[in-house]
Amino acid sequence: MPANYSGTWDMVDNQNFEGYMVAVGIDFATRKVARMLKPQKVFEQDGDSFIIKTFTTLRNYSCSFKIGEEFEEITKGLDNRKCQTTVNWDNDKLVCVQKGEKKNRGWTHWMEGDTLYLELRCEDQICKQTYKRTA
Repeated sequence: MPANYSGTWDMVDNQNFEGYMVAVGIDFATRKVARMLKPQKVFEQDGDSFIIKTFTTLRNYSCSFKIGEEFEEITKGLDNRKCQTTVNWDNDKLVCVQKGEKKNRGWTHWMEGDTLYLELRCEDQICKQTYKRTA
């Protein structure tokens, strides 16, 4: 049985977010504000079906998917690009591949105890975020 990600997670660390945002194509003004944000993630998981909600004081984002099923994602509120997205299990890690304008784009989530890790990838940039479970 894969890991259960359900819960609420608050960001505690964010490394190379600027480099990732530049690679994705986010404008300077938005990057300046986004660097100061401390997102909260809420995972709702029912087996292989997920809803991941990301809340910030600037924008909120929600993504729903089922493991192994490709879907069209519009990264509204982020960089507003359309991509074909697939999320799969790699042991207990959630691994996302986003096919579209940007090369090598996607993310990986994994947990160790009450810590959630997120690695964001785009082109040659990797952003590493750490979250702590709050509920």
